[in-house]
Amino acid sequence: MPRIAYFDCLSGISGDMTLGALVDLGADVTAIEAAVRSMGLPELSITAEIVKKCGFRAIHVKVGHPDEHAHRHLHHIHEMIDRATEVDETAKDLAKKIFQEVAVAEAKVHNSTLEKVHFHEVGAVDSIADIVGTAVAFGILGIERVAASPVPTGTGHITIAHGRVSVPAPATADILRGVPIAPSDIEAELTTPTGAAILKATSESFGAMPGMTIQSIGYGAGTRDLPGQANVLRVLLGELTENHGGIAGVEADRAVVLETNIDDSTAEQLADCAERLLAAGALDVFQTPCTMKKGRAGIVFSVIAPPSRVGLIEQIIFQHTSSIGIRRHSVDRHKLIRRSETIETKYGPVRGKVMTLPSGQTRLTIEDDDARALASANQTTTTEIRREATQVWMQS
Repeated sequence: MPRIAYFDCLSGISGDMTLGALVDLGADVTAIEAAVRSMGLPELSITAEIVKKCGFRAIHVKVGHPDEHAHRHLHHIHEMIDRATEVDETAKDLAKKIFQEVAVAEAKVHNSTLEKVHFHEVGAVDSIADIVGTAVAFGILGIERVAASPVPTGTGHITIAHGRVSVPAPATADILRGVPIAPSDIEAELTTPTGAAILKATSESFGAMPGMTIQSIGYGAGTRDLPGQANVLRVLLGELTENHGGIAGVEADRAVVLETNIDDSTAEQLADCAERLLAAGALDVFQTPCTMKKGRAGIVFSVIAPPSRVGLIEQIIFQHTSSIGIRRHSVDRHKLIRRSETIETKYGPVRGKVMTLPSGQTRLTIEDDDARALASANQTTTTEIRREATQVWMQS
C-alpha cells in the first residue's frame, strides 16, 4: 500500500515546523544539511533540538548561515537546486514545484511575471533550506502521498518586506486558494508562505485523516509560544488502507447533507444563498425539482457540508431562503485522490486538479474560472485554454 503522510495543522504550518516534524519521523538531519550545503551554501548549518511546547515534546530545527542581503528570482533558485550534487532528481523536482507555488502567488499579488518576481522572505537562505530540506526528507522517509487537515492562518497583522499587512499575508492567501481554512482567533501568523506552498504542492486532499495504518508520528515546533495550545505541527506517517468499499487508493471521509423543500423563494434568492453557502465552506450546493403538497412545484435545496460547518450552513439557509425546516443526515464519501497543480501555458498560468484513478491512471480538470479569465485576456476560447493546458501537462 502507498506510504502516506498526514499533516495535522492544528497550529498552522511553516517551513521549520515541517522540517522539524520530518526529522522527528526519522529523516537524518546530517544528510539534509549535506544536501542543502551542496547547493553552493558551504557555511550553512542545520541543527535539531528537542523542545517543549505547552508541555508537549517536539523537534525545533534551526538553520544557521552568514548574513546576506540577496533578493533572488525564481531562476536563481532553480540554478541553486540544479547544481546541488547531494539532492536527487525527485527531490529537485519537488523543491522546484514548491517554489513555483510561491512564484505564481507572488507574481499575481505584485502584478509581475514569474521571470521578474522577487522572492523576499521565501528567497532567504533559511526558507530555501526548509523547502529543499523538506523535499530531501520526503525521499528519505519514502513518502509517496500527502493529505492534510484544514489549515488555520491566524489573525491580526504582521510586517513583511512590503510593509504591514493582514494575516494571512497576501502571498499566503493566494497560495491557499482552494484549500479549506480552519477558523482561528489567535493573533499571529500561524501559516507562512513556505508552509502553505509545501502543502499546496504536495497534499492530494484536505480534510479528515484518511484510512491509514499509522507507523510513526513526528512533531515539529514553531518558534513562538501560543496561548492555550501547543505551537506544533504533527505529521502522521503510515500506509493507506483499503476503504469501506474495498477500493485501494480511494479516499474516504464523512460529510453532512442538509436538505429543505422550498416553493416560495425566488430563483435569484436561491442563487444568492448558494453563493453564500459555498463561500462559507459548503462542499456542494444543488437544486432538484419536486412536486410539493397541494401540487405546487418546488425544489429540494441540498447542501453537502463538512461536519464542522453545519451550524453556520443552517444559519445561512434560514436567513437567506424561506425555509422553515432543514433535514440533515451524515454520509460516507469515497473520493478520487487529487492534487492541485498550476500549469504554465503560453497564455499564462492556469490551475487544475489532477485526479488519480484506482487503476493508477491520472486525468486533468482545468479550473473554469482560470480558463475563462485567460480566454478573455487573450481573446481566445476556453476550449483553446483547456487544450493548451492539457497538452503542456501531458508533456511535463
